Amino acid sequence: MHAITTREPGGPEVLEWTEVPDPEPGPGEVLLDVAATAVNRADLLQRQGFYPPPPGASEVIGLECSGTVAALGEGVTGWRVGDEVCALLAGGGYAERVAVPAAQLLPVPAGVDLVTAASLPEVACTVWSNVVMLAGLGKGDVLLVHGGSGGVGTHAIQVGRALGATVAVTAGSAERLARCRELGADIAINYREQDFVEEVRGATGGHGADVVLDNMGAKYLARNVDVLATDGHLVVIGMQGGRKAELDLGKLLPKRGSVSAVGLRGRPVDGPNGKAEIVADVRARLWPLIESGTVRPVVHEVLPVRRAGDAHRALDAGGVFGKLVLRVR
Repeated sequence: MHAITTREPGGPEVLEWTEVPDPEPGPGEVLLDVAATAVNRADLLQRQGFYPPPPGASEVIGLECSGTVAALGEGVTGWRVGDEVCALLAGGGYAERVAVPAAQLLPVPAGVDLVTAASLPEVACTVWSNVVMLAGLGKGDVLLVHGGSGGVGTHAIQVGRALGATVAVTAGSAERLARCRELGADIAINYREQDFVEEVRGATGGHGADVVLDNMGAKYLARNVDVLATDGHLVVIGMQGGRKAELDLGKLLPKRGSVSAVGLRGRPVDGPNGKAEIVADVRARLWPLIESGTVRPVVHEVLPVRRAGDAHRALDAGGVFGKLVLRVR
């Protein structure tokens, strides 16, 4: 088969469409003919040599895909050859074929085409596992989403709205904030011009945010603690603003606040908080919201997989709203 490989760590120019060995499904795995994959910020880090795959995972970049079941490994039940699916991956998405644990498969939601479905697994599992399963967002809560115009952000806005929460977002331009409002954001904050702590507190009568979904890390840590409501939960899922910062426990303790730093890629498939548990909950509780149109995929552009380098440049440049999809076939 062919896949996008990196001849060495570096810029987008190191991505090449080359021939590689075909994967074989092991016990409990399914082999997929990949229709499309999607670009995530973690892909850019892996290309640069900063985010290697977990032990045993494919070296090929790509954390999600859609496609058709081509073969079943030993012991797999519940799926058939020819089924159209999308999948959460630990790697291997930028390729013509990929082997994936059957527990990480999701059916393509009704009303979503096969190529678009490639944009869903990573954002769906990231948002649902952190905002709902971990932080317990519910009706009447306030959700603050940093990076509201990104793939995770555009999905989180819609999930928060669907669950009856008040949704606040940060983004860097009036145009992006307007589009976030169209998706259901109630409070739109330009992080270049406004203080999100003041804006969220002002808009909520001083209450603050019950759940903060943060992709910035160190840069926002202190202010995220400031914006937390009593019994609030800060979930850090990225480090775009750095790795190290001081945490003022004197501010966190009176609020009974929680801070979690959570990754998805390196989780085990099975066991408590494993990927199988997350995917099952996403299928049971989030997929109906997608099939009803309450939550919809937000795709900025679909490019051929051979243009993966262009997609990486576009995401790095910051002009993308939602997800970039790479069509494989």
